[in-house]
Amino acid sequence: MGFAETFKALADSNRREILTMLKSGRMSAGEIASKFNMTNATISYHLSQLKKADLITETKEKNFIYYELNISVFEEIMLWIAQFKEDSNEE
Repeated sequence: MGFAETFKALADSNRREILTMLKSGRMSAGEIASKFNMTNATISYHLSQLKKADLITETKEKNFIYYELNISVFEEIMLWIAQFKEDSNEE
């Protein structure tokens, strides 16, 4: 995972909204698309950018594609950011 791809994906408000929706569990592409006033092609683009950044995973079942969060990437980001927190025990 590259942080550049991750932060680029997170920079878009629509992609952040998709991630927020996926917090409650996996969703099909159709379920995600129904929450937005965008073309299916645009939703597909946003999903592909999130997959490219490894923020979501996809599972194909019959004629449907389901998406869910890749929690390990969020954990890596949080660990990386945490290194910049001041240690309150140091003085």
